[in-house]
Amino acid sequence: MYLNCHTYYSLRYGTFSETELLQLAQENQVTQLVLTDINNTSAGLNFVRKAAQYGIRPILGIDFRNGVDPCYVGIAKNNAGYRELNAFLSDHLHQEKQLPALAPNFENAYIVYPFEKVLLNDQKKFAGNEFIGISIADLRRLPFSRLMELKEKLVVQQPVTFRNKRDFNAHRLLRAIAKNVLLSKLEKTEEACEDEKMFPIQNLAAAFSEYSFILENTERLMNACSIHFDFSEGRQPQNLKTYLGSKEEDEALLERLCQEGLPYRYPEGGDGVIERLQKELQLIKSMGFVSYFLINWDVISYARKRNFFYVGRGSGANSIVAYLLRITDVDPMELDLYFERFMNLYRANPPDFDIDFSWKDREEMTQYIFDRFHNVALLGTYVTFKEKGVVRELGKVFGLPKSEIDSLSEGRHLSRLQEGQVSQLDEVSHLVLKYGQLIQDMPNYLSIHAGGILISERPIHYFSATHLPPKGFATTMFDMVIAEDVGLYKFDILAQRGLAKIKEAIEIVGYNQPERADTFDIHDILKFKKDPVINNLIKTAQCMGCFYVESPAMRMLLKKLEVDTYLGLVAASSIIRPGVAKSGMMREYILRHRNPGRAEERAHPVMLNIMPDTYGVMVYQEDVIKVAHHFAGLSLGEADVLRRGMSGKFRSREEFQKVQEKFVDNCRKMGYEEKLITEIWDQIASFAGYAFAKGHSASYAVESYQTLFLRAYYPLEYMVGVLNNGGGFYRAEFYIHEARMLGARIHAPCINQSRHANVIYGKDIFLGFGYLRDLESRVAERILKERLLKGSFASLEDFLDRVFISIEQVSILIRIDAFRFTGVNKHQLLWKAHLFLNKNVKIDHPKLFPPKHQDFKIPQLHTTDLETAFTQLELLGFCLCSPFELLAEPPKNGHGSKDLERYLSHHIDLYGYLVTVKNASTHDGKRMHFATLVDQHGEVFDTVLFPPVAAQYYFRGRGIYRFYGKVVSEFGFLSIEVIKMQKQDYVQDPRYTDMKTSTKLLKQRDGGKIGAVD
Repeated sequence: MYLNCHTYYSLRYGTFSETELLQLAQENQVTQLVLTDINNTSAGLNFVRKAAQYGIRPILGIDFRNGVDPCYVGIAKNNAGYRELNAFLSDHLHQEKQLPALAPNFENAYIVYPFEKVLLNDQKKFAGNEFIGISIADLRRLPFSRLMELKEKLVVQQPVTFRNKRDFNAHRLLRAIAKNVLLSKLEKTEEACEDEKMFPIQNLAAAFSEYSFILENTERLMNACSIHFDFSEGRQPQNLKTYLGSKEEDEALLERLCQEGLPYRYPEGGDGVIERLQKELQLIKSMGFVSYFLINWDVISYARKRNFFYVGRGSGANSIVAYLLRITDVDPMELDLYFERFMNLYRANPPDFDIDFSWKDREEMTQYIFDRFHNVALLGTYVTFKEKGVVRELGKVFGLPKSEIDSLSEGRHLSRLQEGQVSQLDEVSHLVLKYGQLIQDMPNYLSIHAGGILISERPIHYFSATHLPPKGFATTMFDMVIAEDVGLYKFDILAQRGLAKIKEAIEIVGYNQPERADTFDIHDILKFKKDPVINNLIKTAQCMGCFYVESPAMRMLLKKLEVDTYLGLVAASSIIRPGVAKSGMMREYILRHRNPGRAEERAHPVMLNIMPDTYGVMVYQEDVIKVAHHFAGLSLGEADVLRRGMSGKFRSREEFQKVQEKFVDNCRKMGYEEKLITEIWDQIASFAGYAFAKGHSASYAVESYQTLFLRAYYPLEYMVGVLNNGGGFYRAEFYIHEARMLGARIHAPCINQSRHANVIYGKDIFLGFGYLRDLESRVAERILKERLLKGSFASLEDFLDRVFISIEQVSILIRIDAFRFTGVNKHQLLWKAHLFLNKNVKIDHPKLFPPKHQDFKIPQLHTTDLETAFTQLELLGFCLCSPFELLAEPPKNGHGSKDLERYLSHHIDLYGYLVTVKNASTHDGKRMHFATLVDQHGEVFDTVLFPPVAAQYYFRGRGIYRFYGKVVSEFGFLSIEVIKMQKQDYVQDPRYTDMKTSTKLLKQRDGGKIGAVD
């Protein structure tokens, strides 16, 4: 009898989930009901999936509204009707159109107009599929209405939005957040009526007892509706079934492409290649995944035509078919990639292909897919209300000042609330925390999955309505988990900056060293793997700017392992993941790697036999499958449940629990000791959500080798490519520092040399206008356009004549010394600019005749290097000289990274400029820090602050710190265990000190000369 039920996917309106709605219906003896969220279908599929568990017959619909103003409720007679409703809603959402007062003529859907709306619109004619909804509240007015005559059109429309007063309170808060108003200012018209509740079916029948025909009409309408989606284990994939139009054509094409790929990938053949290929092809065909491979091939084929760089990774990288089709660049034979991780008969979903493109190319690739195939949509996701966000939103709703909101959102008050210790808070702050718990984890708004694209056999609207985010691609209202449940498997088209760095670096080599541009092939990975120069960079961890291997943790691991091979880097890429480190097996792996005999002594024979390459240590995702299958005797299907569970992708915790119990039982039956069983299970459990598939790690290692090649042979061009694509793990100033250490001369932005991005001429790198945070992009565009059309600028006056610019904007350029080519002091230039722009009326169009300039007499002015450095700090965020030259007191010693080995096991006193800090917690929750710094000589060193020291000393932002600590070594990696730490003061900014202070500072700094500043 309930035709109009809402969940919290009626965003910022509804208050509970679709499963809670089903539970509510069960409690009230309701056997069928209609889910009709407001302009949303996010809950639809899961509502149908879960309904049988509650003994409910599900029906789907949509509550169509303009804002909160109800128009009508659409109820699907069948799946075709649901598609009609979804298409209608999507059209209006995409075009941001108001919904019409009257619904269109749906062939397979019913329309229910609210009683109040029918009266307001003076609606008199109703189609055969249209009805008038009567709520319990409407019954008082019904006898006196003309609508009483339309008995066959009247149905029950008792909306369900709340379960209790608590839900109603949450609803009001959500509405205030949606309207961005104080709760006290929320208009009643923005709220639902508090009586929008579900009553026991007997009570509802009793309320309508005088109007039995309304109950009969409602029952008849609901009985005429039926919706079905297949969520069974044997469900058919809903992806595009064929690529060419028939199964036979697809299979023939796949086989032909594989045969064509064999000579390219295996020019000299290879043992087991054909056998592996036949095994894969047979399984791909039997499981119906041929079109899935061909679509991925189609996508990368287009990318290759466009000369776009890409990396294929994921579990699909374990496949020789993917390797032959050039979807991936990882040879499964070379790496002995585990076939069953890629695919097995017990795995319902196709292998996972993540295809990374440059962040500059991804949008074109997405557009290509939308143009190339029918029935395409981006995969959606939901952004939920999180703890801090809730406090901020409710703080505004309750009218708290920003300072109090900042204090409350720190989190410590929330933990006190849970412990009942909030007596020190005022009443309003207490309400913010208390009511925040009502809406926490509810969906806030729809968003887009990081890279998932659906290409389905049926129209996307068969499954869901779509919305249109700013990028302009239709996006589903459901997420990845329910998509897989219904048989829709995503294609992952992702963006990363690493590929753009490689591509741009090659382009820069083309203009900066044209004679060397054609001397290498960036895809010749086989050659790179054997290159001793590249392998030595890995071994010595000289990897700044090189994809993921540049991080402090990876640098530390590479030094400990002394990795100097491709396979070693593949393993290191997975060992660094938190799962391996958490289980304690990262340390054990290093010990076994450095002492191969240890594996024989410590590893269980079965584990060593399963994973000889990693010394019997679980490193990759497929190791979970291997151990579960070979060590514990689980079937491959059960092992895959375990693997998916460890990735956080399981649907049923009960199913996962059963597999865990069977793992333990099987091990006991095999006679393993309890201690060993627990140890192995703990290792598996530590992988949860963190492990990589080996093929995935190998794909990343390929990209790392490409970046390492460029860093080894074209270091300056590569560093410019890194900087022009957003840097990486570190701030831009450290890549600039690295370029300087590699031989570059760094110049501040220049009117005649710089572009928006950085540019290199020989060994001279000119920083781009983009680093000037306050310079408007349109001003930079005008400068570049004028320079392109009419050549370089001869003087400040020439620049001001040719470029329309405000005094504020030209001041930025003068202060950063962008006019240094004139040889005129920048203070004098600032005077000139002020006088010029105040004297002359600027016009934003070309002049017919060159203007005449008045010759202003300006006193002789001077600028010190110290002033220049502080101006750079202000405008760029960093200075181009050494930060150590800004210290108020020069360092007391010259110690640096080079001295660590000499001081091993002894105490050292040294200075460091902070690069990055990683905050960590011990197992008992105490705070500790790992910090990376640059010494006075430009070399990197690492420190660790254990909890007692971390409790006493704090890192207070970027700057130079003085450390006193003990030099320690772990597997040859040197670091400092800090005992004492102090942040060092810079000199006072000379631009804001009086003349006496400034003169005194300059004398202290050897006449103000602090080093060359380009």
